[in-house]
Amino acid sequence: MKQQTARWVRTLSVMVWCLMAGTSTVMAAEADSGDQAPVLRTAWPYDVGPLNSQGYGANQMVAQAMVYEPLVRYHKGEIEPWLATDWALSEDGRTYTFTLRQNVTFSDGTPFDASAVKANVDAVLGCRARHDWLALVNQLDHVTVVDAHTVQLVLKHPYYPTLMELSLIRPLRIASPSVLGAAGSGTQCQLSAPVGTGPWVFSGREPGRVDHFRRNAHYWGTMPAFSGVDIHVINDPNTRAMALETGQIDMVQGTRGMISVDSFQRLSHDPRFTASRSEPLATRTFVMNSKRFPTNALPVRQAIEYAVDRPAIVKALLYGAEPVAYRLFSSRVPYADIDLPTRTFDPARARALLEKAGWTSGDDGIRVKDGQRLTLSLYFDGEDPLQKSMSQVVQANLRAIGIEVRLQGEEEGALMKRQKNGHFNMIYSDTWGAPYEPHAYLSSMRVPAHADYQAQQGLPMKGALDRDIGRVLTTQNPEQRQSLYRDILTTLHDQAIYLPISFITSRSVSNDRVSNVRFGDTMEDIPFADMTPAERAPAHD
Repeated sequence: MKQQTARWVRTLSVMVWCLMAGTSTVMAAEADSGDQAPVLRTAWPYDVGPLNSQGYGANQMVAQAMVYEPLVRYHKGEIEPWLATDWALSEDGRTYTFTLRQNVTFSDGTPFDASAVKANVDAVLGCRARHDWLALVNQLDHVTVVDAHTVQLVLKHPYYPTLMELSLIRPLRIASPSVLGAAGSGTQCQLSAPVGTGPWVFSGREPGRVDHFRRNAHYWGTMPAFSGVDIHVINDPNTRAMALETGQIDMVQGTRGMISVDSFQRLSHDPRFTASRSEPLATRTFVMNSKRFPTNALPVRQAIEYAVDRPAIVKALLYGAEPVAYRLFSSRVPYADIDLPTRTFDPARARALLEKAGWTSGDDGIRVKDGQRLTLSLYFDGEDPLQKSMSQVVQANLRAIGIEVRLQGEEEGALMKRQKNGHFNMIYSDTWGAPYEPHAYLSSMRVPAHADYQAQQGLPMKGALDRDIGRVLTTQNPEQRQSLYRDILTTLHDQAIYLPISFITSRSVSNDRVSNVRFGDTMEDIPFADMTPAERAPAHD
């Protein structure tokens, strides 16, 4: 009921925005009237939400990236100019001076300039508490308008990942000042409408069915070849695959089960479709709680790592399509190419660890110590069949060494709440991928915003770990930075807080109406603007 209510609130707010803009959800499907270019049709598990540039939760990042743009963008592993064409850093490492792109307007016609950048950053700082997971927000002191096309961001301390975090999809992308909430008001953390400089404009919603986007007529860059993007709301991955096969949609792309592995394998052999996989983007992992019995004991966490047959999970559930993971971050991640011991599948060693720690086998095979059974809870997204299947394999693997696992599938909102309150022994949680790793992901471990913070609360070195994370983010010495990252990642690995399963790849399947399909640079970015209608694409009514 709460989820249905939340979705109705989101739908109602978007309908109000459309009415304010002089359009309606019915008119949205006819946006760009007279444009003969086809509309690209895709699918997503949820509606795209309110599309607040600073928002989380219901605000779907794939759509935020369509509407809002950053000062600098992350592309092919590098930071590139975007709404800012150039920048300079002061000698003390605290002041970034950005030269802004000229002749850019927001989709409502408002000019993009230094005042707009300042208004957006000030809005984020005015709601700092909701963004404290991002270290840059805490490091920002103030913003200064130098002239119409020059703006300065002044930090409290040097912070080397500044440009990387400015490139993130949220919360520091730029919305039109005309839609920002008034400072000091109850709306200061909200937007009155989704208005950005990006290539797409949100144009309406058919509640529970489709979210419509059209090309931004004011776009400063290369105009998208498609006249619009329709994002159909299809919750189930098998139903999304069926929508592809029946021609309801043209493509599906993404991670986190957007298209099931078996459907991907089947469609990749169907000549009507083009299927591809990205390079590894992030890590599938289970987080283990060091504060909650029985995972508060290091030997239990280590035994779990040895007991889970990760190669078998990848082979059986992922068709061998992803590399097996034995560490939190791939060695491709900056500063993460370090020597770490590999805990491969070894049930005998897992049993020996438990025996040495005093856990003896009970009558039913479940281990007991001091009258307490070795029973733990494992939580996952109940609507994600892959997470459920992986959790079931983990359950069976741990049962074989005498650990009882109680599986609990929950809806996304409840799972996020559980990550924050720490009421779990194990919980599924992907890492974030580029450009968040390693700096932003590690930085967030210091605040109770994700499962990592709660999972680490039982570590005797938690205070020192957080101090080292703070130091690695502010040091200007590359050698010291590498040394600190090595210490941090080694500590987390040795303490067995994570049970990595595989390195995530994105999957894409498209029909013959669309060409030039490619992957974005992050897990959440789908570059619709780069895709083009196929020459032989049939007209779409």
